[in-house]
Amino acid sequence: MKEKKSFIARYVKVIVVLAVVAGSSSGIWGAAISAPSMAIGFWRLTLGLPFFAVPVLLRQRDELKAIPPKYVIWSFVAGAFLFAHFFSWFTAVKLTNIASGVVLAALHPLVVLGVTIFVFHRHVGRRPIMGIILALLGGVLVAGLDKAQLSSGNFRGDVLAFLAAMFMGFYFVIGDEVRKVVPGPPYVFLCFFSTWVCFCVGSLVTRTPVLGYPPRDYILMIGLTIVCQIGAHAVFNLCFGYVDSLYVSAWESGESVFAIILSLIFLHQIPTSWELLGAAVVVIGLLYYNYNTGLEEKAQK
Repeated sequence: MKEKKSFIARYVKVIVVLAVVAGSSSGIWGAAISAPSMAIGFWRLTLGLPFFAVPVLLRQRDELKAIPPKYVIWSFVAGAFLFAHFFSWFTAVKLTNIASGVVLAALHPLVVLGVTIFVFHRHVGRRPIMGIILALLGGVLVAGLDKAQLSSGNFRGDVLAFLAAMFMGFYFVIGDEVRKVVPGPPYVFLCFFSTWVCFCVGSLVTRTPVLGYPPRDYILMIGLTIVCQIGAHAVFNLCFGYVDSLYVSAWESGESVFAIILSLIFLHQIPTSWELLGAAVVVIGLLYYNYNTGLEEKAQK
């Protein structure tokens, strides 16, 4: 008798894509909130952490205590990288346009692919790699060929968005490895707790106030927490263990397509012809990657 698969195991690939859609709205929320990046991150984690801390501390304390110290440390390291990603990203979206920022921040598959091949020495098929590269080239079309944007003083924001991609890549790689040993909810709790501590320290060091902003900002930060922190990042971490970090990272690079649509609807940022062409190339690359990844999985069974 076959063991019954969990809901996540059965529909993990669909869940990853839905989480990508949720995460693609992050730039919209960040650009709409007037509070500084450190305050946004503090409240995002302060509001989101209890959703995982309470269930884990009440029902999974034994599992939490059983986690080897090495993996507790790595969970905290992952949280530190997530902090660096959030801070870079929310600063970037205030300095550059959403579409370009999202595309640059979505270059993290380069980090994940490099670590997967050269550090872990795992086989990645030529065709899936071609799909990832094609998707990233689409990102270059969106962000790299708009001379008007480069001359409008957005270079600093673009650099921060690229750094956000690098931090995200390391966060994904570490999470993938830790989740092979640590159950989903305890890992999410440890990772988010680490990120929250980093934002607490960062707020104190930079003397960033966490109170005193317009009520609208706090309402938007609640929405950001529910949609992006819980609906995207928490879901990504729970999906590790069912799919590898390269799969999650590859699909996460497709955020640019949804971000262009959302920035048009909510911010009235009209996409350029290069952005539209690049979005089409991203979609083709991701579909090609997904198709060939599926073929490889069938061949290995």
